Parts: sequence; structure tokens; C-alpha cells
Amino acid sequence: MTNQDFYHTTVLLHEAVDGLAIKENGVYVDATFGGGGHSGEILARLGAAGVVIAFDQDEDAWRNKPDDVRLVPVTENNKYLRRFLRLYGHTQVDGVLADLGVSSFQFDTAGRGFSLRYDGPLDMRMDQRAELTAEQVLRTYTEPQLHKIFEQYGEVRNAKQLAKHIAEQRKGRKINTIAALKAVLEPVIMGNPNRYLAQLFQALRIEVNDELGALKDLLQQAADSLKPGGRLSIISFHSLEDRIVKQFIKRGTWDEEHELIEKVKPPLKAINAKPIEPTEDEIKRNPRARSAKLRIAEKL
Repeated sequence: MTNQDFYHTTVLLHEAVDGLAIKENGVYVDATFGGGGHSGEILARLGAAGVVIAFDQDEDAWRNKPDDVRLVPVTENNKYLRRFLRLYGHTQVDGVLADLGVSSFQFDTAGRGFSLRYDGPLDMRMDQRAELTAEQVLRTYTEPQLHKIFEQYGEVRNAKQLAKHIAEQRKGRKINTIAALKAVLEPVIMGNPNRYLAQLFQALRIEVNDELGALKDLLQQAADSLKPGGRLSIISFHSLEDRIVKQFIKRGTWDEEHELIEKVKPPLKAINAKPIEPTEDEIKRNPRARSAKLRIAEKL
């Protein structure tokens, strides 16, 4: 078993890299290095003068870094894309790829707190240097703040009841592990327990890592950094992300009112009208791929 198999099964590998329309000596950004699958495929299609600048704030991701001088690793959040492109002398690039999913390694490491399958600390930080954890969110956020993130980021049906229940329960007990959280939630879970908990975990993870804010920063900076004709290839895994990507490609903004006031001209045009989804065969091989959606756009 290779390092990559152990770490992460890359989703929509060929489709996402095909979408970049690789130029032999181009400069490409892998905004989410993860298991290194997409970077490896881009490198395989590049010539000697090609470059891949890869971002990942998770130190664990870099255990799969290939020994290739054409790869420039950046151990920071991809919201700093433009800053590091300037630092490395590539203010304009030929393509940007991002896989927005949580890596298999993160899910499968109990101590990271991403998975329902294990007990462990309520951490959920992609960047272990960051301060905010899921445990702190549950302990310190006000009831209205909790209601908002459960409703908006997790689309939890009884978000208001859930927020009230947690605010009451945390007064008398510590909610600092996955097992403790599950025990606290038993009286308020609606419908399928696994689905309900997955929605709650998604909400906490998005809040802890500011995932939607980081995605907006990434999209804007990617569009600014692409050469005319350069390609953007983005894989999302839930409707909140996909909506932001779709809106940005279509309108150049995710804020409809802003678009009306500013008359923003979209910097990109969609290559695929509908998102590309994994084949049945890929889903059989990797069930985590089932919710993936790939959107490809070209810089005008």
C-alpha cells in the first residue's frame, strides 16, 4: 500500500486535472494538496520547466510530498494565495485547482475530531496552529450564535432547539469529546442519527476553519491570478460550497445585491454548464466521492 493510498483517495482525479487543460511548461496552483494526488497528476503532465505551487495548512498532508523540484510547497491556508504567488515570482498562473473535501487521513485520525466513528477530542482544526476548536465553539458561543451556525452551515432542522439544549447542558457538564457530545444530543436528535450528527459536525467544522470565508477569498484571488485563458477547477462536497462556486463563476460575486449595485463583470466563464460528478464505478471504489461536484471555468 502506498503512502497516497494510506492517506487519501483522490476524488475526480483525471476530470479535475483535465479541466485545467495543462500546458507543458505552465505554472499551476494546487490550492489543497491533501494526499498529493492532484499535484502528482499535474506534475506527470508537465515538462521540465513546469511548476506546481501547492498549498496545505495541515502538516500531516506533507508526508506525501514528492521529491520533485518542480513542486513548491506552501504550508499555509490558500486564502493567502496571491501573497505567496508574489513571493515566488508567479503573479499570473495558468491554472488553479482546489479539492474542498476533508482528507481521508483527517477523517481516519481519531485525535483530529472530524469523524463520528471514533471517540476523541472535539478539535476539528485543519491547521493545528489555529486556536479555535469545536469544543470552544460549543462552550463559549452564545445560544443565538450556535443557532445560526447549526442552521446556516449544517442545515439542521431543529437548529434552534439544538442550540438551546447545548446551552443548557453545558452548564452542568463538560462537552469536550465526541462521545460526550453524542450523549448530550440523544434527546434532540431528529431523523437518522448518523445524518443528523454529520450535519452538526459539518457546521462545527465550517465554523472552526472559516471554510466559506476562505473559499470566497480563494475564488477571488484565483480569478485575479489567472492569465487570460487560464483555468479554474474546483471540487466541492456540499451545497453551501457548490452554491458559492456556481454564483462566483456566473456573476463574479456571491452577493446578488452587490452585483446589482456594482454591475460586476464576471471574470470567468463556465466550461461545464452542469457540475461533473463521479461515476458509479468511482463511488463504489470510494464512497466518500458520492457528494463531489466539479466545476470548471476559464479566465476571460
